[in-house]
Amino acid sequence: MATNPPSGDGHRNGAVKDRSQTFNPVTKQWVKRDNNTGRFMDVKKDGTPFKGVRKEK
Repeated sequence: MATNPPSGDGHRNGAVKDRSQTFNPVTKQWVKRDNNTGRFMDVKKDGTPFKGVRKEK
């Protein structure tokens, strides 16, 4: 298995596949969506975007 040293530094090499995120202005939270089914998967409560997940326009 390949490693991306240094391990544990909190960064990702490459993007998360089959995911996107969009901002919900009503709740002021980021919502993660599955690209295959279109369903919402997760919500980020603190108002910061998910790391490594592309943003929708």
